[in-house]
Amino acid sequence: MGTITKRGELQWQAKVRRRGFPVQSRTFMYKEDAERWVRSIERELDTSGFIDRKGAEKSTLAEILIKYKAEVTPAKKSAEIESVKINVLLRDKALVDLKMSAVSTAAVAAWRDRRLKKVSGSTVNREFDVLSTVLNHARREWSIHVENPIPYVKRPEKARARDRRFSLEEERYLLEALTGGERQQDGTFTKGARNPWLLPLVQLALETAMRRGELLALQWDHVDLKRRTAHLPDTKNGDARTVPLSTKAVAILKSLPTYVKPQVGKPAPHQAGPAFQTTAMALRKGFVRAVERAQQQYLDDCKAAKKKAKPGFLADVHFHDTRHEAASRLAEKLPNLIELSAVTGHRDLRMLKRYYHPRAEDLAKKLG
Repeated sequence: MGTITKRGELQWQAKVRRRGFPVQSRTFMYKEDAERWVRSIERELDTSGFIDRKGAEKSTLAEILIKYKAEVTPAKKSAEIESVKINVLLRDKALVDLKMSAVSTAAVAAWRDRRLKKVSGSTVNREFDVLSTVLNHARREWSIHVENPIPYVKRPEKARARDRRFSLEEERYLLEALTGGERQQDGTFTKGARNPWLLPLVQLALETAMRRGELLALQWDHVDLKRRTAHLPDTKNGDARTVPLSTKAVAILKSLPTYVKPQVGKPAPHQAGPAFQTTAMALRKGFVRAVERAQQQYLDDCKAAKKKAKPGFLADVHFHDTRHEAASRLAEKLPNLIELSAVTGHRDLRMLKRYYHPRAEDLAKKLG
């Protein structure tokens, strides 16, 4: 049964009570609005279409995002990256200050248009995924009854599949930019990467086609240098796999500060703990800075040699491109796609094809 009570000069409190349902209440400035609301709630109750919208009307999107980041995100493999994306969403006050009940297709579309002025469509699509996941979780687990508008909003065009490969010159300049950075006696640093883990991370990525997360999660307990294998119990697609290691990959691992060298005449020491003691964010920032240093050094060298710089040198390069490069190199050694997919961890051979980018000049040599 619905009741309407006057509270103050411009406040009318409407309540609807029905056995078996939570009490619904809302305050309005005008009595007519209160009466209209009571009728709509009673109609829902009579037709079994009632939805408790209290949570959606009380909570803002910002509050839900913060709660999700604190309670759900930490348990995910991609926790660090997802936290960054949620922080980006939280900076758009025009969207996140809305009540959950007001998060509409129009509001999300307006946010999309604002983001596209700053970042690429691929970035916006990844943020779309995070926002959609949060909204679905809030509805399922926290009784925030709001329809997810994401499926009804047009997404930006998908970016073309990347086929970026490193030239030998680009690789040389990049690896050189990842060296140095040592602290000197006066407290300053030499030119180069201060993070000592960056160079071996990039080198091992180019040698094994392992993903960034797989490299950072690699534990010495799962590395067998005698058998030349690295076991990955938890990968991106959920399947465990064992990566074969080349002699160069073994040498890279043995050069790490976390590797305990065996001593002559003593039992082999137990290797334990993470192989790489750095974070995804440190790797991302350090890699971007190294690319910038490599580009500048290349331009300086070209100027000193009085030769024209090649356009696009190390342009549009991401750490994940090391996986494309490694997969293409491994394909030359492992022409069998089943064997190659066992190394790279692709369950779908169509996805593997997106990572294999043979150079036209290399194919021409095979033609004779």
